[in-house]
Order: sequence, then structure tokens, then C-alpha cells
Amino acid sequence: MTTMVLPLSEAGETASPLLPHTAEIIFGFVFLILLAIAFAKIVVPKFEKAYADRTAAIEGGMNEAKQAQAEAKAALEKYNAQLAEARSEAAKIREDAREQGAQIIAELREQANVEAERIVTHARAQIDAERTQAVASLRSEVGTMATTLAGRIVGESLEDEARQRRTVERFLADLEASESARQAVGTDG
Repeated sequence: MTTMVLPLSEAGETASPLLPHTAEIIFGFVFLILLAIAFAKIVVPKFEKAYADRTAAIEGGMNEAKQAQAEAKAALEKYNAQLAEARSEAAKIREDAREQGAQIIAELREQANVEAERIVTHARAQIDAERTQAVASLRSEVGTMATTLAGRIVGESLEDEARQRRTVERFLADLEASESARQAVGTDG
């Protein structure tokens, strides 16, 4: 008894449903290779192009962001420099204004002092002129009264103008001398 080993198909048994036929394996393998080639030729370049575009866009965005940041930093520095310059210019303007204000005040004080001195000098001159006029007027009136009174007391007329003038001047000189003597005694005592 010898047994013989026969292949399954010859023995009449059916093929296993788990194992595909050889033609299907070859066809599947060829289809897989064609699909891989098509995927490598069509899909992968599109993915790589999309990846490259996305990378370029990101890098471009980053470069633009860096450039914008550099421009913003430069603008900030320029703004700070202009601000510092404006502050120093404002300080200079304030200092100039203070100096001009002090100069104007000094000039106005000087003008006020000159004007006050002029007014005082003018007032003194006017007072002296009025005093001189008042003294002359008083002398004239006192002289007239004195001569009238003296004429009544003496009983003679002092109508002569030269005589009247001499009498008045003598009377006023005596009056001034007595006034000066009183002031000298008042300041000594």
C-alpha cells in the first residue's frame, strides 16, 4: 500500500477560498505596480508642489513678517528720534521764551524806571515852577498888603513903586531871616 500524494485539485477537492488564483496574484501585483507608478508620477508631484508652495508661502510670510517687523522697528526708532528731537526743540523754545520774557521784563522795567524818572523830574520842575510862581504871587500880594498896611500905620502914602518894592523886599528878607533862624534853632534843639 503505497499511498500517493496528489495535489488538491487532482484529488477532487476544491481550492481554498483564502488563497487567490495565481493569475489574480499576478494581475494584482501588476495593477499595484501600475498604481504605484501612476501615484508616483501624478499624485506625488502634486503633493510635493503643494508642499513646496505651502513651504514657500510660509517662508514668504515669515520673511514678510520679519521685514514688516524690521520696518516697524525702524519706524519706531525714527519716531523715537523725532520725538526726542521735538522734545529738545520744545525745551529750546521754552528756554528762548523764558529768556525773551526776562529780557522783555527787564526792558519794561527799564522803560518804567526811565518814565518814572522823567515824570518825577517833570513833576519837580512843575512844582518848582509853581512854587516860584506862588512865591512871586505871594510876594506881590504880601508886598501890596504890607505897603497898604504900612501906609496906614505910618500915615504916608507909599505909592511910589520903587519905594514900595524896596520896602517889600526888605520885609521879606527880614521874614526869611527870621524863618531861617527858627529852623536852625529847631534842628539844633
